[in-house]
Amino acid sequence: MNTASSRERAGQHEEAGQRLPAAVLWDMDGTIVDTEPAWVAAETALAHRHGAEWTEADGLSLVGNSLLTSAQYIKERMGLDLSPEEIVEELLDGVVASVAESVPWRPGARELLEELHEHGVPCALATMSYERLVAPILAHLPEGTFDVVITGDRVTHGKPHPEPYLTAAAALGHDPADCVAIEDSATGATSAETAGCTVLVVQNHVPVPPGPRRVFRDSLAELSSSDLAGLQSELS
Repeated sequence: MNTASSRERAGQHEEAGQRLPAAVLWDMDGTIVDTEPAWVAAETALAHRHGAEWTEADGLSLVGNSLLTSAQYIKERMGLDLSPEEIVEELLDGVVASVAESVPWRPGARELLEELHEHGVPCALATMSYERLVAPILAHLPEGTFDVVITGDRVTHGKPHPEPYLTAAAALGHDPADCVAIEDSATGATSAETAGCTVLVVQNHVPVPPGPRRVFRDSLAELSSSDLAGLQSELS
């Protein structure tokens, strides 16, 4: 990663009257790709294999959580004689297979990523998914789309703890207060907000309550890099 040249290009864009974020930190599931239905399907299949009960509401209650936190809930809810780590691997098998068939991109995500790259704004991925799910999705994006990738198996504390966003911002060499994070869940928004980021919330499957560092949009579609410049001024 050439952070210096990225800063120079971003600075040049500022000279045109656009004060862009120092960096943009992205959630993945539900934000860049709509994998939440695949997660719920994998959880339901797991329940069926073990003769347990599971509902869509159960699945949606886990949106944004770290995988081990979700797996512990699943273990207790389904009464499984499996470790949380074993549950995570079974779920990943199902979701990775689903993504291999088709990547369910969220509207506007790829276009905004491409525009930010063109303007030299560094981007980091801060996801609770593990590397073996992240890798095949990133393979569909141009090389260098993300300067930094932080996955759930590389952090000690998952969302809603701020560690994923603090780690991503630090790896890019920026203060979180100068960064915009893009999230779709309350858990993820809390993580980014607590880290000090301005949080652009695009709700997907679950509602997200207002917060002191949260700005809401209906979609990433037709949202440009310059639209990110004024988000901080909207904070209450």
